[in-house]
Amino acid sequence: MARTGRPPGGTSNREAIRASAAHHFSEYGYDRTSMRSVAAEAGVDQALIAHYFGSKHELFIAAVEFPFDPAKILPEVLDGDRSSIGERLARAQLALLDDPDARRRLTSLVRAASSEPDAARMLREFLMREVIGPLAEALGSDEPELRVSFVGSQIIGLMMARYIVEVEPLASLPAERVVEMIGPTLQRYLMHPLPHKH
Repeated sequence: MARTGRPPGGTSNREAIRASAAHHFSEYGYDRTSMRSVAAEAGVDQALIAHYFGSKHELFIAAVEFPFDPAKILPEVLDGDRSSIGERLARAQLALLDDPDARRRLTSLVRAASSEPDAARMLREFLMREVIGPLAEALGSDEPELRVSFVGSQIIGLMMARYIVEVEPLASLPAERVVEMIGPTLQRYLMHPLPHKH
């Protein structure tokens, strides 16, 4: 009779898979990493990856310790009046960063990306594939990739100034006041007419 229930060695198998995935994504990038190669290095059956993590997308998020899934946040940002999309995006970012665990993991990623090329590449690939690409496609504006890349610069800059360098009074400002300040800037990047090309 086939065994049912949880696979044996649950915690150790899960950590072995996550460690193997982190190595492969860092070494080969997202596209060249396969579930089979991750399973082989971890010494587990490939079916266990699906059992613990689901898809390759979810495995990547777990491997690099992203504390959020853009596929769940972006629909909330995009749903509603386009004239307030910048405000919704700012509010989503502040809500995420006000969670201590999410803030720790995100700021660690940004710190690593600023000094380690592999970490920078993984962060860049993730943002392009999971955030910038889908957001640019959904907006339907002219030069969407350019617009969203400037949004990314604003978001990462805010993270550095408010949560890593802790520039005052920004670091102590209530979240809603920060939303009021940066929401219009994000809105301009996303939806307002761009300067003419030279």
